Amino acid sequence: MLARPIKGLPDSAEALAFEPKWDGFRALVYRQGMDVVVQGRMRAADAAATGAWDLTYAFPEMVERIRALRVTDVVLDGELVVIRDGRLSFDALQGRLRPRKEAGGWKIAQLADDFPTSYIAFDILGIDGRDVRGASAAERRTLLAATLADALAPIHLSPQTRDLSVAARWFADLPGAGLDGLIAKPLDGVYTPGKRTLFKIKHTHTADVVCAGWRPFAKRGPDGQQVVGSILLGLYDDAGVLQMVGAMSAFPMATRAALAERTAELAAGPEHPWFHPQGRAPGTPSRWRSGRDDRWYPLRPELVAEVTYDQAESGRLRHLASFVRWRPDKDPAECTLDTLAVPEPMDVTDFLGAER
Repeated sequence: MLARPIKGLPDSAEALAFEPKWDGFRALVYRQGMDVVVQGRMRAADAAATGAWDLTYAFPEMVERIRALRVTDVVLDGELVVIRDGRLSFDALQGRLRPRKEAGGWKIAQLADDFPTSYIAFDILGIDGRDVRGASAAERRTLLAATLADALAPIHLSPQTRDLSVAARWFADLPGAGLDGLIAKPLDGVYTPGKRTLFKIKHTHTADVVCAGWRPFAKRGPDGQQVVGSILLGLYDDAGVLQMVGAMSAFPMATRAALAERTAELAAGPEHPWFHPQGRAPGTPSRWRSGRDDRWYPLRPELVAEVTYDQAESGRLRHLASFVRWRPDKDPAECTLDTLAVPEPMDVTDFLGAER
């Protein structure tokens, strides 16, 4: 069951419930007796590398926690997260995914000890042989709360509120714990797999960034030419080092072709700072596909763009940025890491487990 984006909180909370939008790996958990399956939702490339969407092998510590639940026949929907120092760490969670060939090996076991996961349950699809997807969201929430009434950390019931003022406070505060918004659920809605019948409300920030490289698009342009797939973005740190912070993409084909012409005028050579990186730079090897095409082309760090983004973590944009406009009036040296939005820190462990 998916969510479609809306801008800002609604004017009324009538017939809606609000929950945090957890920033981790979406996962369905199936348990029947001692058999447990953790089914993920990932990029197709990662799914192919790890062996479809079965993540059970990668999270042995969570399998044991699920087996300890009182209920022995259940299907849950929720999010796998890693909590470090009171906030979600997507970097640590991403590091937990290993190629399937390591199943049962020392690396998976070590990572489970070093970066244990928590599971935040926010829906229930079946219990004791009953398919409850046709029940309303309100009814499913009551059943989920009863099912997990005696569950212990690291398995949690996601907090939920029907109070719009509480939802607004969560929306303002939770980014400080590494969360990136809220989910609004129609209380009378049934569970609709694959359909965007929920609503997601995310923060939007802007930043001026340096366009310092580009990657080619998978398809050729209308005249058979190579066109731009994504623009690589940089910001300067306190030492004046240009750090790669992310990328922007999702351009129409006409724009991709025009960008190819524009970037050709800014082509850089081996003197480019990312060829001699003192920090983050493109070209990091992928543990999933050694043969993946990671070609990129350097640009003189002269072109500045204003972009929108939803979340930054550890000096990087968590997701692809969106282009707003070019900034010919902006000095690239003014594009610095300290311009990224940094929310007030919040301890997510103080928030979890509380019904609001």
